[in-house]
Amino acid sequence: MSEEKRTALYVRIPQSQAEKLDRVAFELKVPKQDLIAGLVEDMKIAPGFTRRRTEVVEVDDSLSVGRASFLPYGQPEVLRLAEAADLLQVEQDVVVEMAEAGDIPARKLGENWRFSRIALIDWLGRAD
Repeated sequence: MSEEKRTALYVRIPQSQAEKLDRVAFELKVPKQDLIAGLVEDMKIAPGFTRRRTEVVEVDDSLSVGRASFLPYGQPEVLRLAEAADLLQVEQDVVVEMAEAGDIPARKLGENWRFSRIALIDWLGRAD
């Protein structure tokens, strides 16, 4: 890591997670403080915050490092027809029929349908 001034950080984490951190540091031959500093740096904690999740996967008691899962930079709040259909996992025709019938929350702007992601998820979760 950089030669920047270091500050002590004391945290309590579950023992199993602490053991994994020890194993990863040992296997990668990297100090734990550098692993943690790297994770914080990768998270870009600032305006426009994005997260990246890295997983350490254990298979047959052997350590496997390198599998990563990335979360996209935010989801749009207003969806177009194709995005709403993808969210609901149905064909676009079904979404149009339901929107025209007033069965799902939607607005027509000119010739185009727009949907609120939150409203669709709320609608989907209701037990009507």
